[in-house]
Amino acid sequence: MVKIYTFCTSSIMVKEESLKAAKRITPSAYSAPTIEKNSAVKSKKTVDLCFPLLSDLVYGNPISLDALLSTFPGRRTQILELIQLLGPLNSPTLPLFVYGVPSTGKTSIILQLFRHLNRPFVYSSFRTCYNPRNLFESVLNLLLLHHRVAANGYSSTKRCDKLSDFVDFLRDALTSLIKRLKDDVKNSVSPQSVLPIDGYMIYLIFDHLELVREWGKSSSMLQFLFNLHDNLNIPEVGFIFISNLAPDMFCSNMTYVEQIPVYFPSYTEDDLRQILLRNQENQKLYSSFLNVVLRPFCRITRRLDELSPIFESLYMQYCKPIGDPSNVILSEDMKRRLYSNLMPHITSARNETFRVLDYAAPGTETSTKFEMKGCKRKLESSKKSDELDFHMSISAKYLLISAFLASRNQATLDASLFDSSGGSDSRKRRRKTPDKVKAQQEISEDDLQTKGPGSFPLERLLAIFQCLASVAEGSSDEDGGSDDWLGIGGESAVVTSNILLQISSLSNVKFILKGGSCPLEGSVRYRCMVSEDLALKVARSLRFPLAKYIYRR
Repeated sequence: MVKIYTFCTSSIMVKEESLKAAKRITPSAYSAPTIEKNSAVKSKKTVDLCFPLLSDLVYGNPISLDALLSTFPGRRTQILELIQLLGPLNSPTLPLFVYGVPSTGKTSIILQLFRHLNRPFVYSSFRTCYNPRNLFESVLNLLLLHHRVAANGYSSTKRCDKLSDFVDFLRDALTSLIKRLKDDVKNSVSPQSVLPIDGYMIYLIFDHLELVREWGKSSSMLQFLFNLHDNLNIPEVGFIFISNLAPDMFCSNMTYVEQIPVYFPSYTEDDLRQILLRNQENQKLYSSFLNVVLRPFCRITRRLDELSPIFESLYMQYCKPIGDPSNVILSEDMKRRLYSNLMPHITSARNETFRVLDYAAPGTETSTKFEMKGCKRKLESSKKSDELDFHMSISAKYLLISAFLASRNQATLDASLFDSSGGSDSRKRRRKTPDKVKAQQEISEDDLQTKGPGSFPLERLLAIFQCLASVAEGSSDEDGGSDDWLGIGGESAVVTSNILLQISSLSNVKFILKGGSCPLEGSVRYRCMVSEDLALKVARSLRFPLAKYIYRR
């Protein structure tokens, strides 16, 4: 993502002294209507060129701290922590690693925070910078105040493909820009900036860092970015990394400079209420609407980008009996009528909300890419049969497999199926004849039909889930895959909160049923209702050997 420069001139200007004249041009000069067709043709020959200024390195007019805190309810702790970590003006700081699940306000708060501090920064997103060259040239263009326009063929100021070249170009660009900012501070008011800039510290912000794992040789790129602070060795430069994954998911086998983690937890129900109530005409009516829908949907997801469109459509259904909601006086009878009108739409909306993002990590391939023997027609049919008809994250798939094993196997067999390190039992087992295996499968199927799947407590589910995750990560390391290809950290950097949300989501779609509490244990028990065919299909999509962990009598 590259910031757009807004200060433009009506013709090409080469000399630096002409910047003053460019500032006096107003937008009306560009929007003046042409009277004759000939003048319109001549205007096409005139090439507009934007001249970026030092003031483009800040995020607009500064705002107060109170305005910043009121803009982001529930994020006061994180905002004050970031201000403390960034320190006073022109003070060096260690790299910051801001992380949390998606839609928790990380990027917006960082940008608005720098608007409050009025400090210069360069923002790059790996969502738009999809390869190293694009990233390098975007950062250099911003630092060198270069804008790609038609006059220069939309070319970058530097062509950079190698990491070593980028370090040299970046050091030169930062040194030159810091010198200009220091001169700007000395002169108090610089002719090259419309808005004053506080300080000469430059902050490089890299957003959506988890997408780098999809690049080829991602580990080398991540190590390069994390060590960039030491390689440059410029105290006036700060680094901020923003990611949906925790720091441990990136750099288990890397040596890099220490980073300061800043965690953004998911919004609570009260935080979501405050955010959704903002900018509502009739807050009493909308608060009554939230009393009906907020708690049920918070059990499925707490992502604001998923809740907002659903609540918008449900609110329209909620207000249909009253027409214009701006001047409605609520009564108890009116609330009951609105509630009864909304209830039929809530169930369908909750089913549509169950959509778990799948962070496709390098090293994980679907079962359609397996090498299988046989003719081409047989291969194509097996590919289609192994594909899932619904979307689930990798961690949700392992959670479903864990629930299936907990229902299928007896609790006394967990110690023999999993060792202390999370791997399967390495003892050689006696090979059984096909006839005996077939007979035992028929017996086990009969038992399942008569007894049904067994129940299990939450603690056992989490223990099996942790063991399977360790097995998956270990097999990835043996295959030479990148670190944490499983992607469990993508949805749950903190396992407790998000795993419970995923269990609730699996319960809503009837993959897991919540039973009564055991009188001896005193805890709620669950039961997995998926068939063995579906569990094997999910396991094949993960390349996980589920058959090794199913106990056959």
